[in-house]
Amino acid sequence: MIINKMSNLIIKSIFLYLVFFTSVFANHNFDHWLKKFQTKAIDFGISKKVVYEIMSNAKFLPKVIEYDRYQPEFYEDTFTYIKKRSSTRKIREGVKLYNQEKVLIEKVEKEFQIEKELLLALMGIETNFGKYLGKMDIVSSLATLSYDKRRSAFFTEELLILLKLVDSNIINRNILYGSWAGAFGNFQFMPRTIRNYAIDYNKNKTIELKDTEDSFASAANYLKTIGWRKNQPCFFKIDLKENIPKKYLNSSARNIKNKRQVSFFKKYIKNFDKLKIQSKLNAAIIIPDKDIIPGAETLSPAYIVFENYEKILNWNRSLRFALAVCTLKESFKNEI
Repeated sequence: MIINKMSNLIIKSIFLYLVFFTSVFANHNFDHWLKKFQTKAIDFGISKKVVYEIMSNAKFLPKVIEYDRYQPEFYEDTFTYIKKRSSTRKIREGVKLYNQEKVLIEKVEKEFQIEKELLLALMGIETNFGKYLGKMDIVSSLATLSYDKRRSAFFTEELLILLKLVDSNIINRNILYGSWAGAFGNFQFMPRTIRNYAIDYNKNKTIELKDTEDSFASAANYLKTIGWRKNQPCFFKIDLKENIPKKYLNSSARNIKNKRQVSFFKKYIKNFDKLKIQSKLNAAIIIPDKDIIPGAETLSPAYIVFENYEKILNWNRSLRFALAVCTLKESFKNEI
């Protein structure tokens, strides 16, 4: 444990060192990048007025690069990650919100066929039920990540979509504050997600994702559209036998491979009979700590995951995030 903590400290120190020296040179070229981006945005069909008004205050934010390089999903072991995000306090806060918004939440659940427990779990993990929406200027955050080389194309498109949403009066330009990655609102939607799935549920001609009505309905609409299946399992924790071939062990969230019907994996799972899983469900095996935590065991912790689990990966491409969401979801079942 001490070695792991020292390793994490060393890694973070290296990141901070690199971020500092990168930022010194980055500010130099950011203004040049900004002028080129403004031209690109106008060519994309966004009005000059919106482009210049919104982008005139965009700044390079070194802290965003630091956050991008050192996310909790990259260094926390699964047990720690889940425990932090499914605490008794978190459950209590979620129940409190449910009691306050019961009519709305149950209406959304019925209309979209998405469990209220799942919606509460996602909002709880993303923003602690709306308490931590983020204070970063998301225009500057997206501009910084667009300027950066790691995922420039992705964040350039996100920034263009954001400007288009403002230009179309779909979202309010005066409340563009959120996460370091450019996510926004109670459920932390990226601009692309807003464009594709967010809805004006209360019909006031503006999508207000910091408002409970629009945000809950938009989250439910997203989950329904991508194929979440109500009352179907997400995952089970399993004890693996040593004889399982390595090809069935997934440690990356980018591509869950070698899926089989549950019955196929029976011979590799020690506690299979206790799980009571439908044998014909499609499933895969994940070992989330293997490629992240130094010295992690290959076969523990391990989970058998299903199609609903992969839908949460569409929301956030992190094995631990999806496990935490589904864990918190199940905790709410006993409370509301």
